[in-house]
Amino acid sequence: MDELKIEAIEIDLLLEAIFQRYGHDFRHYARASVERRVTGFLPRAGCVHISELVPKLLHDEAFFADFLGQFSVPVTEMFRDPFVYRSLRENVLPVLKTYPFIKVWHGGCASGEEAYSLAIMLKETGIYDKTTIYATDFNDRVLQKAREGIFDLGGMKLFTENYQKSGGTGSFSQYYHAEYGAIVMDQALKQNMTFANHNLVTDGVFSEIHLILCRNVLIYFDRELQDRVLGLFRDSLVRGGFLCLGSKESIQFSAAGNDFRVIDAKGKIYQKRI
Repeated sequence: MDELKIEAIEIDLLLEAIFQRYGHDFRHYARASVERRVTGFLPRAGCVHISELVPKLLHDEAFFADFLGQFSVPVTEMFRDPFVYRSLRENVLPVLKTYPFIKVWHGGCASGEEAYSLAIMLKETGIYDKTTIYATDFNDRVLQKAREGIFDLGGMKLFTENYQKSGGTGSFSQYYHAEYGAIVMDQALKQNMTFANHNLVTDGVFSEIHLILCRNVLIYFDRELQDRVLGLFRDSLVRGGFLCLGSKESIQFSAAGNDFRVIDAKGKIYQKRI
């Protein structure tokens, strides 16, 4: 049996062990992505073969927590893809403004930059006070960073440009203060924001949500899992609720696709049919 086949068996055993031990199900993540992440972790773990990871992961929870970081998607930025946020301002928020209260779910929020971006946009639209934002991820380490709202000062030039391009109506600097080479987001932005652990693969729906953002997460799933998660989003949204995906993601192939209409094809913004 050649090495590639042996490696495939090792990965199958590894993912099954993680699911049985911890309940995290990576068996339907895109295979190429899984292979890249697992093999990239080997030197850090002091291992040569993937099978060596299994006993360590089973018996050492701290080791697993370190490994889990390989499977989260921490790459993000404030107002990433500003045209998406501009479209949300123009096409979605005016509709949400008509509701007496608003519930937003940001799935796969990573370290929280986009959740804070959303809070800023809601404030500038005058509807943040009647909004609850649920920002979720399965990685507790990045969730803690999101709760703290402390980010590298070096990103401010890009973040400010993104904010301006997104249609920001004020000065971005009013939403943070600089401290010891970092920026600390304004505490008022956290007022109606809840950060919580939620796994899109294994956990259930959020109920009566008006807007879901889950951007550049589905690209790491295989087709079966993408379909399942899109069904989760559909079932979590109220009738007429909105879904915003990443630039390389789509609902067109999914069984849930017929339950949505396109609001912005470029921005990947959809509305659940009434």
